[in-house]
Amino acid sequence: MEKRKVVLAFSGGLDTSFAVKYLSEDCGYEVYTAIANTGGFSPEDLKKIEERALALGAKEHATLDITHEYYDRSIKYMIMGNVLRNGTYPISVSSERIFQALAIIDYAKKVGADAVAHGSTSAGNDQIRFDLTFQIMAPEIEIITPTRDMNLTREYEIEYLKKHGVEADFKKLEYSINKGLWGTSVGGKETLHSDQTLPEDAYPTQMTAKENSQITIDFEKGEIVAVNGERFDDKVAAIQHIEELAGPYAIGRDMHVGDTIIGIKGRVGFEAAAPLLIINAHKVLEKHTLTKWQQYWKDQLGTWYGMFLHEAQYLEPVMRDIEAYLQESQRNVTGRVIIDLKPYHYVIVGVDSPFDLMKTSFGEYGELSRAWTADDVKGFTTILGNQQKIYHDVQRRNGLTDLGETK
Repeated sequence: MEKRKVVLAFSGGLDTSFAVKYLSEDCGYEVYTAIANTGGFSPEDLKKIEERALALGAKEHATLDITHEYYDRSIKYMIMGNVLRNGTYPISVSSERIFQALAIIDYAKKVGADAVAHGSTSAGNDQIRFDLTFQIMAPEIEIITPTRDMNLTREYEIEYLKKHGVEADFKKLEYSINKGLWGTSVGGKETLHSDQTLPEDAYPTQMTAKENSQITIDFEKGEIVAVNGERFDDKVAAIQHIEELAGPYAIGRDMHVGDTIIGIKGRVGFEAAAPLLIINAHKVLEKHTLTKWQQYWKDQLGTWYGMFLHEAQYLEPVMRDIEAYLQESQRNVTGRVIIDLKPYHYVIVGVDSPFDLMKTSFGEYGELSRAWTADDVKGFTTILGNQQKIYHDVQRRNGLTDLGETK
């Protein structure tokens, strides 16, 4: 009898390594593995992942490069929206999972798979991101999730692989590392406890740069166009170059605590040197080039965009509407941002932009006014205070204090 065919989203980590072995040997599936690369793997890494998948029992393995698509359809708008989950996390994994799921389900259709599988647990967000995308794009294909369905622990999976003769650096597999163009998340036993943090060696990038340095990032209409004066037409290459410069300073490390889709609090470590530099540089440039109300409304939509992306709502049509607004808001976000790099931290020095709203003949804040007189300010202040003056006058006439309490 012909075996049923399953496509497994494969990263080479513990959960997906277990899934290959379990689905092929215990369940009798013909397993096709596929990795959707979002910029976190070198050609050497991808080759090792392919070799690992085949050694574990996969019939075929595919590498799907979606890095540029990921930038064009997501990262670009996260920069324009200055998206940081809870003001901290650049939603590295949250955003890339949707595009990985889209690539995997497309591949499953091409090979005529009966089922599609992923290694997500029952206690995380990724299960929702994969399942929802699979359901929307291919409701006819079955979804299989052994780690989730059997409620397995990492310790169980490690012992299972050992019993099946699988050789690996199981010490390294104690940490779940997800690397992509927009940052790397690190999960381990320490992230399960509120009073612990990751050890230094858990981070993939170690601090090796000891001398301070300075870099510049040039933006045109909200997108990166140059780094240290070097022009980049390829935005992915620009981000990777910034990571190469800033990563060795161990910049962008933090612990993120947030609300998950499933309702519990989640905690994860991450390193994201390039994303944090880029987002905060872009944000400072916007402070100089956008008006007060442009910034206000863009902050609202940026927050919603990040939340919807985090919670697997990328395919909701309102996301295209928000993207259109974010794109339009960037027409004057052009200029150079200067940044000092130091071990474990950075300082944004300033910006140089032809659209800098500080460069005006109207005046210099705190120093000199040229477009109004002292009498203008006195009259403006009198009118500005009318509403509050009326309120507090009524309070006093009714025997109340200015704060609404009875005298």
